[in-house]
Order: sequence, then C-alpha cells, then structure tokens
Amino acid sequence: MRKKTMAYGGAAALALALAALLAWAFAPRPVQVEVAPVVQGRFEAGIDDDARTRLRDRYSVSAPLAGRLLRMGLREGDAVQAGDVLARITPALPALLDARSLREQQARVEAAQAGVQRADVRTARSSTALVQAQGDVRRTEQLAQQGFVAPARLDAERLAVALARKDVEVAQQDQRAARADLAQARAALEVVQRPGSAPGARVFEVRAPVTGRVLRVAQASEAMVALGAVLVELGDTTLLEVVAPLLSTDALQVRAGSPVRIERWGGSGVLQGRVRSVEPAAFTKVSALGVEEQRVNVLIDLTSPPAQWAALGDGYRVVVRVLTREAPDATLVPVSALFPLPVNETAGPGSSAETPPPRMAVFVVDGGHAHRVPVVLEARGSTHAWVREGLQAGAQVVVYPPTALVDGARVRVRAP
Repeated sequence: MRKKTMAYGGAAALALALAALLAWAFAPRPVQVEVAPVVQGRFEAGIDDDARTRLRDRYSVSAPLAGRLLRMGLREGDAVQAGDVLARITPALPALLDARSLREQQARVEAAQAGVQRADVRTARSSTALVQAQGDVRRTEQLAQQGFVAPARLDAERLAVALARKDVEVAQQDQRAARADLAQARAALEVVQRPGSAPGARVFEVRAPVTGRVLRVAQASEAMVALGAVLVELGDTTLLEVVAPLLSTDALQVRAGSPVRIERWGGSGVLQGRVRSVEPAAFTKVSALGVEEQRVNVLIDLTSPPAQWAALGDGYRVVVRVLTREAPDATLVPVSALFPLPVNETAGPGSSAETPPPRMAVFVVDGGHAHRVPVVLEARGSTHAWVREGLQAGAQVVVYPPTALVDGARVRVRAP
C-alpha cells in the first residue's frame, strides 16, 4: 500500500511538472521593441524643396541702332562700372536714312523717357517706404523699452528697414539704367536725324547703365547687328534672391515674412532668409516621374551677412526649408511612434463632434507592458510631432511598433 501511494505521488508530481513545462512553452513571449523618450523642446514644421538663386534685377544691354559691331573684349564675370564702354557700333547709314528708321528711333526715345519716369516714381515710392519703416522701428523701440511689445516684433521691424534699404538701392539702380537707356536712344536718334554728320568711320559707343558684372556676352566677335539685338547682360551679384517653386498646396501655408533656412547650398553652415512674397500665379511642371504638378514661385530674401554667401552666383541650386509653424516649448514625440486609431474608437481627450482632433495613438512602456494611449496632435513635423494632449515629457514610447503589439502586451526593450 505504501509503495502504491508513493507511485501515485510521483506520477502526480511528474504530471504537474509536465503541465508547468507546457504552460511555459506555450506562454506568450515578451515582444521586443525599440523605445524613445517624449521630450519637451522646440518644435518646427516646414516645407523642404529645391530652389535656385537669381539676380533681383538683370539688365540686357541692346544695340540702340543697326550697324557693324566691333569685337568686344568683355568676358563673363568681368566687373564693369556705370558709364564704362561695353561695345562699339559703326552705324549702317543707308538703312538709317528712311522715314521708318526715324520713327523707330523717336519711339525708342519716347519709351526711354517713360522708363525714366517709372524709375523716378519707383525710387520715390521706395524712399517713402524706407522713411515709414524707420519711423515704425523707432516707435517699436520705444514700446519695447517699456515692455509693451515682444522682442520678436522689434526684430521684424528692423528687418523691414533693412529690406526697405535694399529696395531703395534697387530702385536707384533702375533709375540710373533708365537714364542711360534714354541717353543712348537720344544719341542714336541724332545719328539718324543728321546722317551727314556721321561719317562711316564714326563709332557709336554703348555704355554700361549700372555697376555690376557681365553675366553673358551674346556676341563677342565682330558682326552686323540689328536694332534692339542683345549685346551683353549685366547684373549685381550682391543682390541675390532665392526662388523656390513649391507645390501650390504647400504654398498656401507660406506667408510673407516666414523665416527660411537655406541648406545644402555648397558652403559651410546654414543661411537664413525670409519670404518676401508668394507669386499669385501657378505654372505646370512635369516631375521626374512624369507627373504634372502645379507649382508656385516663392521669392526669398537672404538675411545672412553677404560675406557668408559671397560665393553664390546666379542660378545656383540650394535647398530651402520654409518654416510654417514654430513653438519654443512643446511636447515632442517621434513621428515613427504614431499610428492611427480605429474609426470606431474615440480620438482621445478633448475630442468633440464639431472639431475632432487627429485620431492618433502611441504605445507607452510602463512596468514591462505596453499601454495604448490616444493623443491629440497640434502639428506634425518631419521627425517629431507636437502633442497637445495625452502625453507628458519623460514617457517612453514604442517607435515603429510591430503588428503583434497589442494593448497591455509584455514587452522587452531592445538594446540600441
């Protein structure tokens, strides 16, 4: 009897051991996950795209009369001063003796006079805008000393003064260029009106309207040129702007004055800029994949010191990041930790029927288990999202959550 009892006891112990072994073998294993902390810091959301530089103003110097162009010694990149001789043309007198040529030259003089008037108006308008901007910054400085305005507004007013000075410089250059065109048109008209006083050996000199650099020489060798043929293109390479062709859907988020970071431009560091304007008309562009896209040109002024981007020229490729949303102190969670909630579930705290927040959630690791937590997003950036409700700084969230992970599952943090 005693042996039989011992045999039953041993069999029961063996059965319990087998049951425990089977339970351990078929028990769910902890899911290996990667985690990242929720932090409190600066949030930035923006639009990244390729862009190019261009001169704010290009000047095409054309032939004021038909004739033989003598060989020019200018080359691309040469520096010229306003009034320097760019080209010399020997007038073709037989073609200048008819009434049609006379009327054409008179019309060119009238057009040049109208251009001078337009340039004068633009100069006066830009000078008035500069005076107004200087008055605004003085009033803002007084209010800032009394603590009534934020420092950011004072910085914006000072930047507006700097941009207004740039506009005055450009307007003055346009004024000088218009007056130079008028002088050349009048000289060409004099040759037509008094052909007898212009022997074939007389040479007509075409002078530079502004100070700058030679961008392109259209005709370097001696040749016959027609009236209005482009000879040289000039520009001031210190007055650059950046043109970013953004998608029309992205351009709707951009406003004049938005800060811009210019990256991957070929030099060291990151250049700063500011949106000057968004063009009102879009254009169609075919992408590398053959898809037609509607794009809008966004014009950006460089606000970094010119010494930092002195190596940039016309038509250089850069990458811009136009900031559309900023916050100095926000709760940030990696974008890779977010996943959408099912449609039949609530979106989290603060939801309402009128303005439902984004239906997103994260897995928070606590005590070796993953808990699904709904969150409300304020904005989304390229790498981090701004969480308005649902998370606190310091929490550990699962990034790239695997499909096997469910609410309450045991997890094991994978070593980095």
